[in-house]
Amino acid sequence: MISRTLSTVAVGGTMAAALAAAPVPRQQAQAPAVEHVVVFQEPGRYGGWPANHGIWAWGDEILVGFSAGHMDLNAPKEAKSGAPARHPVDRTKPEQHLLARSLDGGRTWKIEHNPGLIPPPRTGHMAGVPTEGGGAAAKAYPGGVDFTSKDFLLTLRMGDIHKGPSWFFTSTDRGHSWNGPFEFPDLGLKGIAARTDYLVRDSDTMLVFLTGAKENGREGRPFMARTDDGGRSFEFVSWIGPEPPEGFVIMPSSVRLDDGTIVVATRRQVPDGRGIDIYSSSDEGRTWAMVTTAVQDTGRGNPPSMIKLTDGRLALTYGVRAEPYGIRAKLSGDGGRTWGPELVLRADAADWDLGYTRTVQRPDGKLLTVYYYNDRSIPERYIAGTIWDPGPADK
Repeated sequence: MISRTLSTVAVGGTMAAALAAAPVPRQQAQAPAVEHVVVFQEPGRYGGWPANHGIWAWGDEILVGFSAGHMDLNAPKEAKSGAPARHPVDRTKPEQHLLARSLDGGRTWKIEHNPGLIPPPRTGHMAGVPTEGGGAAAKAYPGGVDFTSKDFLLTLRMGDIHKGPSWFFTSTDRGHSWNGPFEFPDLGLKGIAARTDYLVRDSDTMLVFLTGAKENGREGRPFMARTDDGGRSFEFVSWIGPEPPEGFVIMPSSVRLDDGTIVVATRRQVPDGRGIDIYSSSDEGRTWAMVTTAVQDTGRGNPPSMIKLTDGRLALTYGVRAEPYGIRAKLSGDGGRTWGPELVLRADAADWDLGYTRTVQRPDGKLLTVYYYNDRSIPERYIAGTIWDPGPADK
């Protein structure tokens, strides 16, 4: 059964009104105690998009997923800047879905190539792109797994950014082995482009935050779905914010506050702005109110990663695809209503093709932010990490 509850936008029903809500100016500060590490780097390879795959942590053991394609060194350049006009990926060669695992809080990494993560054949704008090993068709998920197990993982992926289809894989042993792909239903929508973001409520209940196609079938609009039967079926719950007439709003990143409020950060990429907006829900995602614009401008656009720290603050990380290209962060001490100055984690990238962060907190309180990156020393895109100290909470 599909039920639909349209979102309530606190500032009114128009995108223009939503964008006017409490913008945060770009005030920058250098993040303290920054340490950069390389997670994955290989000659000729293109490492990309950790935000699509997910990150998980068990103390100092950290696991992150990412794509490993092949560089297209002949990709067209922009006339003015010489930067790539598009992602310089050779789409005639297969892309692998790899994992990187660290046992020391993100300082050193081991790459894992798990055959259980091979996706189904590509569709839509990716049709014809080879899939590693051919890929099996997605099947129905049998359920029977306790979502609250500390060793349970879920990763969601899609075949096309506009209409999907989408699928997911599960693991019950911290990602050492995987089952799937399993079908994610279309929920009666024009299409679903799934990336990994979910909140576990109990052993059988999970809230999943995804991107649906707009009414015209194009990318995209964020929404929340829910399963109450251990993943055997999913139900559409609500759209998060209004549909943008032009451009898209995609890639939600969610946290649950101590009082039960759900807060979601979204990537907005519309003609009059490419920023990060914050929405909240106090009724388990049935309705949403826009809170603020946390980041006014990310250049060409980049998705957020938002986590709740052990001291209750929220940390937001993202890539900036405008000069100086790099990775930034912000902190909020009031549940996402207001945000501090932009912390510069690094600003040494060669061009715009970077970001898609995912962040976890280590037992020592420091944060590890993982992303894809490029610098001036090599042409390859690689997976990098930054270990940084968010500092103490204000008293």
